[in-house]
Amino acid sequence: MSIILEPLSTPLRGAIRLPGDKSISHRAALLGPLASGPCVARGWLDAQDTRRSLDAVRALGADAVFADGDLRIAPGGFPGARGSQSPAADMPALEIDCGNSGTTARLLIGLLAGREARVRLDGDASLRRRPMGRVLRPLRRLGARTITLKRAGRLPLEIEGRPLRGGSCRLAVPSAQAKSALLLAGLASAEPVLIEGCGSSRDHTERLLRLMGATVESAGDGGGRVALLATGPLRPFDVTVPGDPSSAAFALVAAAMIPGSEVVARGMLLNPTRIGFLRVMERMGADITVAPSGDGWEPVGDVTVRHAPLRGYRIAADEVPGLIDELPILAVLAAAAEGVSVVSGAAELRSKESDRIAAIVSSLRAFGIPAIEAPDGFTITGPVRPGQGRRRLRLATGGDHRIAMALAVAALGAGCETELDDTDCVAVSFPGFFDIWRDLREGNGS
Repeated sequence: MSIILEPLSTPLRGAIRLPGDKSISHRAALLGPLASGPCVARGWLDAQDTRRSLDAVRALGADAVFADGDLRIAPGGFPGARGSQSPAADMPALEIDCGNSGTTARLLIGLLAGREARVRLDGDASLRRRPMGRVLRPLRRLGARTITLKRAGRLPLEIEGRPLRGGSCRLAVPSAQAKSALLLAGLASAEPVLIEGCGSSRDHTERLLRLMGATVESAGDGGGRVALLATGPLRPFDVTVPGDPSSAAFALVAAAMIPGSEVVARGMLLNPTRIGFLRVMERMGADITVAPSGDGWEPVGDVTVRHAPLRGYRIAADEVPGLIDELPILAVLAAAAEGVSVVSGAAELRSKESDRIAAIVSSLRAFGIPAIEAPDGFTITGPVRPGQGRRRLRLATGGDHRIAMALAVAALGAGCETELDDTDCVAVSFPGFFDIWRDLREGNGS
């Protein structure tokens, strides 16, 4: 469905209650069936992507009920670790559709590699284009058996569960999904698994595994090392899913760029691997207050952003893993900042739901903002008011939820009406996204 967005005539003011974190919600659904008893994830995100993970474990035999915002999940008939050398080739293949969810696909590859299962994974046209090699190559070094059915390193593919060995693997690209896939595979191995080259990628899988009683050690030696040393039976968990910082970023950036605005994101996840965008905003001169609300299995708190004069930024490869999802909205913020902003080392953006480098640069240019595309990033010069002197612009989202939401924020500060060709895609991660702007415009956010 398309939508026409009008520029703001008043500041954004109020508090937003965030949807549950998408990354944690995926992991709660996928790890819950491995516990020795029923698990609970309160405030679980019910979105198109996370539903793919939940539907997958249900298809594999897990018992799961989602009601009143809480996910309750138990092992049921979920396949156990393969304990013999007999292959799974003679088992019937279970078909699982991962839709648009790369997290579902990549983590399932690792989760099922050492289990009593034979599964064919597929996805939509966008997911079929996204690379799986960063997961497949290190898993094969652990003894995993995966077969790509059409194009090498892409979906659809088939996983034949078999006994896995431990060992050491190095990631070609720092990736939380690849790291998590290897950790999940390691749960089915009797030997330790060491993963190197993790960089500053998000660590939710490690935190949840520790909560469940697994021995997981991390070392920040520059390259990032994670070791799964021992598991045994995994304890059930009962957790509250914090608010998603990647969703909060859109409203917080809008507050920073629109004069007179002040927005509070309540109950937001403050995991250091997920708030790199806040550190960039602080360097830009944004007025940010963070109020932690206590220690838990994941750090949480309230984040307030007020409008302030901004300057350009530079983001290099070492920062990218900690803010990869926020780069499109930071590109929009760069247009409101004085001077030049540069992102490099972010070639991974080209392998997301869309080519996000090409998508954001072409859209900013359509708004009249000086933006230059590079193989691994972009350069943006501001400040420029988007769409100044135009009556209406029509922009393509490419069916990418983060591009759609970033362009919607740009439209709030534009000098013209903006029509987005597809807004249904935001349901992938933030079903209530367009509702928050009505409340913040009226100054009565929740």
